[in-house]
Amino acid sequence: MQALRIGVAGVGHFGRFHALKLAKFGVLAGLADASAERAAVVAAECESQALPLAALIEASDAVVVAAPTAHHFALAEQVLRAGRHVFIEKPIAATLAEADALVALAQARGLVLQVGHIERYSAAIQTLRREMGGFAPRALEATRVAPFRPRSLDVSVVLDLMIHDIDLVLSLVDAPLVDVRAVGARLASGLPDYVVAQLRFENGAQAQITASRVAVAMERRLRLLGDGGEIRVDFLARELRALRPLSPARDAAADENMPGWGRDEATWTEHDSLEAELRAFIASIQHAAPVEANAAIARAALATALRIEAALG
Repeated sequence: MQALRIGVAGVGHFGRFHALKLAKFGVLAGLADASAERAAVVAAECESQALPLAALIEASDAVVVAAPTAHHFALAEQVLRAGRHVFIEKPIAATLAEADALVALAQARGLVLQVGHIERYSAAIQTLRREMGGFAPRALEATRVAPFRPRSLDVSVVLDLMIHDIDLVLSLVDAPLVDVRAVGARLASGLPDYVVAQLRFENGAQAQITASRVAVAMERRLRLLGDGGEIRVDFLARELRALRPLSPARDAAADENMPGWGRDEATWTEHDSLEAELRAFIASIQHAAPVEANAAIARAALATALRIEAALG
C-alpha cells in the first residue's frame, strides 16, 4: 500500500504544530500558507516543502486545515471536492450553513471529516469518562481562563476557548438544549474576551461555563453535581476528586460525616493530545476507525457557541 501523505493548509501557531507532528510520523506531504515567508520557514523546520494550495492538495491524500476560522469553509470545500480527506481545526466553520455544506460534501464523497476538538483525546477527559461510571450530572460548572495572548483574535473567546467546554458539557448531558443566557465583554480585542454562559437542558440539567482570555492566571476546572454526589476535576493539577455512595466497585474512603458515602480520587499522566487526535485521523482513513470528533459533534458545538454569542446581544 502506498504511504499516506497529509498536507497542512495554514501554518500559523497551531498549524505549525500539526506540521511538526505529521513530519515526525513521516507522512507530511508539504504545507501551504497565505504568508509565503512563514510557509518557507516552517517547511524548512519540518524538512518538507512549501507549495501553492492546489499543488499541496494534489500531492496529498488528506489535508489538515489550520487557517483562521473565516477560511475553514473555502479551504475544506476545495480539499473535499478534490477527493481528499480533511481534518479541520475547531470550530468546523464560521456558520452552520457552511458546516452543513461540508458535512454533506464529505458524506457524498465518502471522505473522512474530523474536527479538532482535541480535549476528546486528552488524558484528563479519558480519565473522567472512566471514573464517572453511571454518574448523571444535574449541575455542571466549567472554567477555562488564561492570561491574554495576541493570537486567535479572529474569533471571540467563545469559539476560541469556551467551545472545548461546550463540547464537553454536551457530551455529558444526554438531553436537548432549551435555553441559553450569557454575559461578556471586549477588553483586549474587537470581540468578546470573557464570557459566562448559562445553559439549560430539557431534562432539567443546567451548566455554567466561564471562559476568559484576559484572566489574571490560568485556571481549568470542572465540577459535576447530581443525585450521585459530586465530581471535581482540576485539569492543571491533574486531579479528580469525588464524593459519592460507597460501592464495592470503587476503592473509596468512607466519609465520617455522611454514612454510606465515600471519597475517592484519581490522577493521570499527560500524553500528547495533538498526536493522539492526528493518529486517530490516520486510523480513520487507513482502517475506517470511527471518528471520535466527527462532524455531527462539531456542528452541535458550533450551534451552541453561536447561540451563546447571540445571547450576548
